[in-house]
Parts: sequence; C-alpha cells; structure tokens
Amino acid sequence: QVQLVESGGGLVQPGGSLRLSCVVSFREFSIFDMAWYRQAPGKQRELVAYITPIRTTDYVDSVKGRFTISRDNTKKMMYLQMNSLKPEDTAVYYCNGRTHWWNWGQGTQVTVSS
Repeated sequence: QVQLVESGGGLVQPGGSLRLSCVVSFREFSIFDMAWYRQAPGKQRELVAYITPIRTTDYVDSVKGRFTISRDNTKKMMYLQMNSLKPEDTAVYYCNGRTHWWNWGQGTQVTVSS
C-alpha cells in the first residue's frame, strides 16, 4: 500500500522558516508530478506548489518568492522550504501527486503565530 508521510511542521513566529519533508513508499516516484497542499481550518484543501520529474516548479501566488519545493528521486523524498512565514500560512500541509493521487497521509501542522 502506498504511503505518504509528512513531517517538519511546528509552531513558528511570523517571519520564521520551516522545512517540510515528505517520504513516499512507491518505486515509481521519480516519474510523477508531485505537489504540496495545505488545508486551513474551515477552508478547502489547496495546492501550494508542484514539481515535475525534471524539476519544473510552480507555486500558488500567495507563496511565490517565499516557498521552494524540491525533490530527491533517489531517496524518494520531497521537500518544502518555507521562509518569511505569515499567519495565513497556518494549515495542515500534505504531499501527494499533482495529477494522480494516492491515499492522503496525516499531514503536518504548521502554525504561524506570535
């Protein structure tokens, strides 16, 4: 069974940084577009950033210039470096495919607050 496990969240002050990690269990990781999503309380889950197998990336406008998505196909891992965090970035963050989805993991909570 495919597993996606997110980690790295926490409580951080506005302006701070966090690095999220995602480890996946399927062998074909390297051929898929992958993405980070987030879901804030009372809101729908939204795509935050995605990365293709050749490392083309794109971001939702609200995080452009602050977040960086990356992947390590050898380790079957994906990362989200988040800088200049804002209170509105508070959410549970998930990793999954961009056009093909597996079962959602537990996510990792990011709270930005002073």
